[in-house]
Amino acid sequence: MAKKNTDKVVFHQIKVLDAGAKGVSVAKAPDGKVVFIPNVVPGDVVDVQTFKKRKAYYEGKAVHFHEYSEHRVEPICEHFGVCGGCKWQNMKYSQQLYYKQNEVKNHLQRIGKIELPEFEPILGSEKQFFYRNKMEFSFSNSRWLTEKEIDSTEDLGNRNALGFHIPKMWDKILDINKCHLQEDPSNAIRNEVKDFANAHGLTFFNPRDHEGLLRTLMLRTASTGEIMVLIQFFENDKANRELLLDHLYEKFPQITSLQYVVNNKANDTLYDTDIKLYKGRDYILEEMEGLKFSINAKSFYQTNSDQAYELYKITRDFAGLTGNEIVYDLYTGTGTIAQFVSKNAKKVIGVESVPEAIKDAKLNAERNEITNCEFFVGDMKVVFNDSFIAQHGHPDVIITDPPRDGMHKDVIEQIMKIAPEKVVYVSCNSATQARDLALMDEKYKVTRVRPVDMFPQTHHVENVVLLERR
Repeated sequence: MAKKNTDKVVFHQIKVLDAGAKGVSVAKAPDGKVVFIPNVVPGDVVDVQTFKKRKAYYEGKAVHFHEYSEHRVEPICEHFGVCGGCKWQNMKYSQQLYYKQNEVKNHLQRIGKIELPEFEPILGSEKQFFYRNKMEFSFSNSRWLTEKEIDSTEDLGNRNALGFHIPKMWDKILDINKCHLQEDPSNAIRNEVKDFANAHGLTFFNPRDHEGLLRTLMLRTASTGEIMVLIQFFENDKANRELLLDHLYEKFPQITSLQYVVNNKANDTLYDTDIKLYKGRDYILEEMEGLKFSINAKSFYQTNSDQAYELYKITRDFAGLTGNEIVYDLYTGTGTIAQFVSKNAKKVIGVESVPEAIKDAKLNAERNEITNCEFFVGDMKVVFNDSFIAQHGHPDVIITDPPRDGMHKDVIEQIMKIAPEKVVYVSCNSATQARDLALMDEKYKVTRVRPVDMFPQTHHVENVVLLERR
């Protein structure tokens, strides 16, 4: 049954059937179309108010619950449902793992259309909260208001916010009181920055008018206990900048690296900015099996340190190294995986397109006294060619950990051409991984598959695949 309501449709007593892409759940409308609904759990029975209609689907929100799913739990975060960061926090963790494994399996079967072995069980995360080592927050002088606040006639007072973007709204910031993603002192530092700025009249950024002093705050932590704080200022106000930075360093002496950047560009990306060190050193150290890795403000590093260690152990296990192999680590980043497997290999060659990352990789190898790793800068589809292989040796094993878009077709063609015995493919996007596996199916058979949950309370999942030459 459905009724019209100001040109929108309400579907009554709809059972939520599945967890879909991007963390939303899936149901079926009476006309057979799919309905995408956020903040519900498979098994819930709800009334759905639609707000978007397309040829094959609706988008809507639950406006009334008739039955609650047995897989539902009470979210622990006060910001759940508005923030958009932990969309599955209302679902039992065992069910989160079930749906993540299912997504990987569906992608590899439906997109890859290749012969697959029995999947190994997904590796869950021991920490389900406070697991991230990097968080980024945005300042705004016009915080996001709840419907209750909008309808209120009371003076809303200070509208400054330090928190997260509302999903799909680039200029709306939700003020965060407590986030359950990064261990303290993350919450304490963020709240102190906000309170101190408010107390001393430091202006918060206005993204529409492009004005205000404070723009973003980044916090990085490491399992070693080291902490990096980076504040991005829009205006070059030396006196107020130093007032805030000096206060932070005095209040939190455990900060290892205190940095800042003045950025008056249209966007707030850091990668093309000149970051300044204010106190401490310009990196923090992460440690894994006795290996130390420096992480600077611009470094890519897996954002769940504990699970990164588990992911790398699975990668090393899938590679099955004996100490006699030449290993190529494609998309090596700062060389973490390369150095992690190096003690089991004859030689490891890492290739990465970001020069700063390769600089870090070389410094890390030197720090760790690793002499059988070499690192090279270059666009993978260009540098990974016949002359490169002739110079550095034919790989017995290739480890590849590409970005979400997967591997470029030229890279896949080169792998097929040189045909190493094994390829270990680590992916943060099993859909593009499945596409690539299909392109390699002529010469390679998938012999092992294991998903790894790096991001509890979200729909994101990593996957590791072992391909062996036919």
